Amino acid sequence: MSAPHTDTPRPGQLQGNWLTNSPAYQTLLVFLLALNFGIVFFDRQALNALMPFVEPELGLSQTQIGLLASGLSFSWAIAAFFVGRLSDSLGKRKILLVIATVAFSLCSFLSGIATSFLFLFAARLLMGAAEGGVMPISHAMVASEVDPKRRGLAQGVAQNLGSNLLGSFLAPVVLVWFATQYSWREAFYLAALPGLLSAALIWFALREPARAPVTEEAAPKGNYFADVVSAMKVRNMGISVVVGVLMVGHFVTTWAFMPLYLTEVKGYDPSTMSWIMGSLGIAAAIYSFTVAGISDVIGRKPVMVALPLLAVLGPLGAMYWEGGAFGLAVIFFVGWAVNGVFPIFMATIPSETFRPVHHATVLGLAMGSCEVLGGVFGPIIGGALNDNFGMNSFLWLLIGLSLVSGVIAMGLQETAPAALRRKGLTFQPV
Repeated sequence: MSAPHTDTPRPGQLQGNWLTNSPAYQTLLVFLLALNFGIVFFDRQALNALMPFVEPELGLSQTQIGLLASGLSFSWAIAAFFVGRLSDSLGKRKILLVIATVAFSLCSFLSGIATSFLFLFAARLLMGAAEGGVMPISHAMVASEVDPKRRGLAQGVAQNLGSNLLGSFLAPVVLVWFATQYSWREAFYLAALPGLLSAALIWFALREPARAPVTEEAAPKGNYFADVVSAMKVRNMGISVVVGVLMVGHFVTTWAFMPLYLTEVKGYDPSTMSWIMGSLGIAAAIYSFTVAGISDVIGRKPVMVALPLLAVLGPLGAMYWEGGAFGLAVIFFVGWAVNGVFPIFMATIPSETFRPVHHATVLGLAMGSCEVLGGVFGPIIGGALNDNFGMNSFLWLLIGLSLVSGVIAMGLQETAPAALRRKGLTFQPV
């Protein structure tokens, strides 16, 4: 047995390097990670935005379009589980992040040279595998390098700001314009370039976080699958996972089919479609902060119930709005407030429901299951419905997912500290 002092970490080591990192370095770290994840979503959303150009050339069916979105979600989720664990085991976060960034950039290039559905499907599977580990590694770097007083905000910025502004807003606007001027293949080549630049910035500007010692409390205990089953028996966890599966299915299905619906059914030109879809990115960037802040004050449960119900505005507007494009963009903007609950059911409620020793398990369960179930099956079902019953079918699926999510969320137990104090209540994590 080692001498006692060698097993006792110095103050700050359990937290990582934040005690020795300057505020400027912490800001740089968060900025580059946010930029990088924004580029991840830029590449992920590229095919959705360009589908009006890709579909006729490759002769894709609605089911095949759904499979393209589902395949990326599946390999993304699997990679999130295994690459995150690999980075923990090796303690080499920066190099794995750089490798993943270069890899998904090359996969965007592969998408541009695709000549068939199977070729494109394989490229999207590889892209999901490359991109899935980016956010778990990024969160781990923030957790070890950023002052805990700003960690929540830092992780929110790293995950939400870049992905929404670059992936959900800039991607449809820029790539559709580029495809109109040149072709959709050149647009995919363009999408590959920012990732290579981001990889270089991370490599030269960031340092490898020191590997924190494993404490007895943090060491793995028991069987992982047994821990998952036990966690799912807790009401808040089960509800968070079910709502998450439904709402991630809502998100991925919306992006898989809405651009095509707006051009082929509503008759908008590709440029106008890109700006309407871009409104979702602006909305998501704003709601990612405001909804979380509101939930701190009024509680998690009210927003988890109300915003999925409000989300029916988007598909109803797509079907029945007959006014101008700006009006539809406003309807989409309001309905997309539901995007603000994603961090709440993926991270906030699970982390407030369980003690810190269980956080790795429950956060991985919440994020992975949402993507692998909702992200995979939502687009497949939506595409099959469209092929069999017409292009409006996926919109009715979105409405159903929203309504069921809001109803299920009514069973949540409140966990927000401020809301509980106001009511004179307490919540004991398990």
